[in-house]
Amino acid sequence: MDAAGEDEPDPIKLKSLKDNKTFTVPQNYRFGSCRSVREFEKLNRIGEGTYGIVYRARDTKSDEIVALKKVRMDAEKDGVPISSLREITLLLRLRHPNIVELKEVVVGTQLERYCMDTPTINQSKETFLLVTLDLKVSNLLMTDKGCVKIADFGLARMYGIPQQPMTPRVVTLWYRAPELLLGTKTQTTALDMWAVGCILAELLAHKPLLPGTSEIQQVDLIVQLLGTPNENIWPGFSQLPLIGQYSLRKQPYNNLKNKFTWLSDAGHRLLNLLFMYNPQRRATAKDCLESSYFKEKPLPCEPELMPTFPHHRNKRAAPPAESHSKRSKV
Repeated sequence: MDAAGEDEPDPIKLKSLKDNKTFTVPQNYRFGSCRSVREFEKLNRIGEGTYGIVYRARDTKSDEIVALKKVRMDAEKDGVPISSLREITLLLRLRHPNIVELKEVVVGTQLERYCMDTPTINQSKETFLLVTLDLKVSNLLMTDKGCVKIADFGLARMYGIPQQPMTPRVVTLWYRAPELLLGTKTQTTALDMWAVGCILAELLAHKPLLPGTSEIQQVDLIVQLLGTPNENIWPGFSQLPLIGQYSLRKQPYNNLKNKFTWLSDAGHRLLNLLFMYNPQRRATAKDCLESSYFKEKPLPCEPELMPTFPHHRNKRAAPPAESHSKRSKV
């Protein structure tokens, strides 16, 4: 029988809420029949956030270890949260060794969970302008082969030219860039690079660098650390929408060197580039990768030499045996 004559699946057509036009869902965007979440055994909780809970789980059919995200549906009367739909859409398009890959959507009584697996190493041929808007330590996962993966794209946005205004109330407070705290509507990857600086500093100090409890305190902590910004180092600073809501202390000094006295000159240069007040002068990802800090001793170890997760932890512990003290009475 001629295999070429097999029927292709019927096209799925949807109507856009934006312009009311009908469009066809691409074949590679379909998942087919969703498996049940009961086919996954939860091993332990990895983390919890505003939009969901992430578990380390085992696929009982393939024995694969995956990250299983349960989407919060508590306040959603109209179905799946928009943040989850946005994350699914982006992960369908993104392919990179350091980004979790969306493996499949699995369901319980509602479409409320989706499963992410570590990706095969294949670079995307398409270039995206993407700002994640929620980079932080708890959104970084590590495989048992020492590969770091960025997870949680619920707040991520694709942007283009011209740039569109976005809400400033994104990014976890401790990792929020000063321009965002001061009300900028223009959001670029410079926001993520500020968060990268906060993550690097947190790894170096073994504690969060700027643990503010309010936006006012967060701005004050930044000024204490980096000095008071001005028009010379940050053109347009005085015109930011929320600048009038803050009374900035007069602090002329950058205290990064005092904060990290043991760090090399190259390390200080990298941190200072990541913590540039002016987003246009802030370090890019390319700048960071080319930094001499990563070329000086001690050199970064190979990924396979990183600590691994014990394999016996990939199985749920057996229930404890009944205590000998519990004996039936005669």
